Amino acid sequence: MDEQKMAQGLPADDFRHWKRKTVLFLSGQTVSLFGSSLVQFAIIWYITLSTQSGGMMTIASVCGFAPQVVISLFSGVWADRVNRKLLIIGADALVASATFILALFFLSGHNDLWMVFLVSGIRSLGSGIQTPAVNAMLPQIVPTDRLTRVGGIFGSLQSVMFILSPAAAGAMLSFTRLEYTFFVDVSTAAVAIVIMILLKVPVHEKAKLKQKGGYLDDLKAGLTYVWGSGFFRSYFLFYALFFFLIVPAAQLTPLMVSRTFGDEYWRLSATEIAFSVGGVIGGIVISAWGGFKNRMYTIALCCILFGILTALVGILPGFITFLVLMVLTGSTVPLFTTPSMVLLQEQVDTNMQGRVFSLTQIIMTSMMPLGMVFFGPLADQVRIETLMLVTGICGAIVGVAIFFNKHFKSGLITG
Repeated sequence: MDEQKMAQGLPADDFRHWKRKTVLFLSGQTVSLFGSSLVQFAIIWYITLSTQSGGMMTIASVCGFAPQVVISLFSGVWADRVNRKLLIIGADALVASATFILALFFLSGHNDLWMVFLVSGIRSLGSGIQTPAVNAMLPQIVPTDRLTRVGGIFGSLQSVMFILSPAAAGAMLSFTRLEYTFFVDVSTAAVAIVIMILLKVPVHEKAKLKQKGGYLDDLKAGLTYVWGSGFFRSYFLFYALFFFLIVPAAQLTPLMVSRTFGDEYWRLSATEIAFSVGGVIGGIVISAWGGFKNRMYTIALCCILFGILTALVGILPGFITFLVLMVLTGSTVPLFTTPSMVLLQEQVDTNMQGRVFSLTQIIMTSMMPLGMVFFGPLADQVRIETLMLVTGICGAIVGVAIFFNKHFKSGLITG
């Protein structure tokens, strides 16, 4: 165990009481996620049902993802240079403040869409700051040989929250106004901040040192670290392509449901709950199984299954059949998220993890708005089911290609 700590650049006693710290850390992040996802679902549904427009969904998607791309150019370096705990607290406070102000505007009768888009952008900034810090902080708490199991548990907790939050959002929107969902997010953010304050995690080594060079030097070092690896070059190219192809499934499903099956809130809630139930199942499976020894093969399996199931969504009729496919599709997601995160947590230098996770986030969040710019207007001209079929087939092909990439055969990040 001491060798693991030294390899991560951590003092030998940093993993004392790691189980207690992990429970505290995951509890705070799960509570925060519940409030954030509840509001996110409420906002998406509000825009979907009030506009029925693929164009408006495109604007909402750009506002929700583009700011993350911009801030991620900085947040990865921040996560390596400063106390990650303070970054997480600051990000939660930023999101809660913006959401609280929006709630006050709605209560006063000002409920223009541009305000919703603006606050979605601010919430996106907060997520862009928080995500690299959270991903890089987890290996400071959890021993390396336990990361996959903890990642699977965290994935299951996230899926449980994605079951509860759309159900709660649907119930609240059926009986009350949108702004009251905002206050739930403010309350959960406050709880998460208190938990983070109570959590004792030593500052990582780089943040303790007097920083040599400027921000651009650290950014250049991170890019050099990534570009010097054939594995990373192939990995991020695959990552970008995959996230572009899943845009119809990830962003246009609510619009498809409202157009094809009906615009009742319960249908939208049922869709998200079904997907999240699958996520719980998948999280339990990956936590117990651990995946293939070569984590890239587990990711490839996810891509193939996700692609096939997405294609079936575009073919098979009926709302019940659709919900069953949502459960199965959701069960594949932890096969992607857990091994991809653990792969980087295990093999990337702890003082580089913030920048690597930031680059991962930049690619993911830039592909989403780019995909919506392409698929959103197209969804007003072509049936969304057709888009699901085509992108699902392409996604499965991308998954198969992973098995033939020479840089992925060992599953190790090398030059």
